[in-house]
Amino acid sequence: MGIYVIGIGGTGAKCIEAITQVAALGLFSEELIKVLFVDADETNGNLERARNTLSLYQRCYKLMSGDKQQLPWLKTPIESFDLWSPFGNRSTNKTLASFFNYNSLKQNNEALGNLFDILYTKEEQNADLDVGFRGRPAIGSAVMSRVDLDDLEQEPWSRLLGQIIRDVGSGKPAKILLCGSMFGGTGASGLPTIGRLIANKLNKENVREKVKIGCLFVLPYFGFSPKSGNNDKVYARADQFLLNTEAALRYYVDQAKQFDTVYLLGNQNFSQYEFSIGKKTQRNEPHFIELYAALAARHFWLNTPARSGAVVLISRQSRSKLLWNDLPDQDVIKPSLVNATRFAYVWLGDIVPELTKAKDIGVNRFQRVAPWFTRFFRSYQDAIIGLMAPKGESLPDFSDSREQDAIRIITDWCRDYLRWLNDIHQCDGDDIELFHYPAFAKLDGRLTTEELSKLVVGDDRDRTSQSQDTAQKLKERLDGKNLTPPNQGTAGLAKALYLVCRLNK
Repeated sequence: MGIYVIGIGGTGAKCIEAITQVAALGLFSEELIKVLFVDADETNGNLERARNTLSLYQRCYKLMSGDKQQLPWLKTPIESFDLWSPFGNRSTNKTLASFFNYNSLKQNNEALGNLFDILYTKEEQNADLDVGFRGRPAIGSAVMSRVDLDDLEQEPWSRLLGQIIRDVGSGKPAKILLCGSMFGGTGASGLPTIGRLIANKLNKENVREKVKIGCLFVLPYFGFSPKSGNNDKVYARADQFLLNTEAALRYYVDQAKQFDTVYLLGNQNFSQYEFSIGKKTQRNEPHFIELYAALAARHFWLNTPARSGAVVLISRQSRSKLLWNDLPDQDVIKPSLVNATRFAYVWLGDIVPELTKAKDIGVNRFQRVAPWFTRFFRSYQDAIIGLMAPKGESLPDFSDSREQDAIRIITDWCRDYLRWLNDIHQCDGDDIELFHYPAFAKLDGRLTTEELSKLVVGDDRDRTSQSQDTAQKLKERLDGKNLTPPNQGTAGLAKALYLVCRLNK
């Protein structure tokens, strides 16, 4: 199956960030996911963070291979078409007036020029759109509608649509998910416009019936207050989000027939973010709604499509709490989240400090106090006599630059994952009761035995089981023999640790 996701605007980028984090947990299939970011604000902070998370994922994915049924961690390949901006390569004059050549329009077709003046104020016409569409869907829709998907020379659309058409031609069905907010500017304008353009193009290619197009509409879930002294007259206004959403929903009821499945996600408790016009300062912390967005993507890609035009909703038991029971497919989702979280803590808090110690004091001295080390790296004696590992393969040298690079890559992934998990546990007005929050104060520190054994909210194991659940016990069980290659060196060590970090009752 061909699987595609298009993240539109800052919220769309945050949804892709969450999809990437959830993909690392093994919650998608082994089918390749192809990603496209759409944003007029090419330096948007949310976009930058999502691209960094995806880059970390891809580097870590390259280190791991083998039997994904045995180790689902990082089993899903993800490729990116990267970023498309409706302004193309234009570096200056990113205004609505310039984009539509207003002066020429006014001179050559006065009626159209007058209509343009009626539709857009002078401030809107001349606002610098280098920071995005400033929460104005009317501005974004005008710009977005100018993309010509019939022109297959326009990148990255030519590659994306060409790949979809090739998928269908080879007998593979395809699913495309568009995601973004419906209350701001870029997402609210891009979701219907790009969805319609894609559907029209696929109709012209006579493949529309073989492609399922889904849309994830994120309803209001945050707000902000403009900073005093802000001189801009055109900017996103949080007090208009609900009004914008109501108008958008009315439009979609009658007009948006291009989507086979629609997902609606929102929250009554608004998190408060720092005000930003755009660019790097628009860097809003991840929210638990984006975890739901990733799970909606999972539902769309892995399940038989609902009837055409179906709208999918989800609810939770309490307005102010998020519990494990509130997650769909809890029996699958919970063990995967728990496994990855325990692994990240033990890797950062126990394995990395010990590997650093091995580097500082030397392998010869370190292997005497950490027997697990010689199961993955060449021991001091092996290095002297050239001893071979089973099957004639030599264990790698711990000091090899490739092993040290691998340690850094896995460490960076763990930090990024826990950073994301930490943020979704801190949503204003909501108690997120998945993991015990105090542990997140130690993102790079070692958890005590009690903190590790009681990391998961609602862990009902008996006291004996919890008391035996220590990092030291986990390290004693480390063994790469039963793993498919690569089962040596840093990659083998990480895979072995991930397996032993499963929480078995």
